[in-house]
Amino acid sequence: MEELVILVDQDDRETGVMEKIQAHREALLHRAFSVFVFNSKGELMLQQRALGKYHSPGLWTNTCCSHPRPGEETEAAAHRRLQEEMGFDCTLTKIFHFTYIAPFDNNLTEHEVDHVFVGFSDTLPVINPEEVESYRFATLDDISVEMAENPELFTVWFQIAFERVAEYYLNRELKKS
Repeated sequence: MEELVILVDQDDRETGVMEKIQAHREALLHRAFSVFVFNSKGELMLQQRALGKYHSPGLWTNTCCSHPRPGEETEAAAHRRLQEEMGFDCTLTKIFHFTYIAPFDNNLTEHEVDHVFVGFSDTLPVINPEEVESYRFATLDDISVEMAENPELFTVWFQIAFERVAEYYLNRELKKS
């Protein structure tokens, strides 16, 4: 089945649809999402992308990420992919979105309006090996140190979103105390 993405303008207004790989070949702006799930210990569930992925294979990233299908709401797509990739679902809250462009060595480019969602769950994932190589939990401090020392081990979009997600999480924890 052909996988389509939603093409958008800089204001995230739909402008059309296109086959996913073609949109990445042409570096066309399209809608995406990233999900960050924390456990009750304050650790973020990281996903290592499957080695067979068409870009960024084996890199560490947020809990899950993908693209909504044409006609699908972005939050509904985030829930769908969390279940498909990690084998569980939880309540999600959209906290921000950002636009970025990142060319890869294989002549593909991510050019996305990325909607960022945060969730909380102590459910252990049941990973889909076609999508996910591995997973682990890590504190925000440990991730910050690791990204500073080895940024090449993390996806581009994760590195862009991480600081704002960490700020959101820490502000949330301050309000609770």
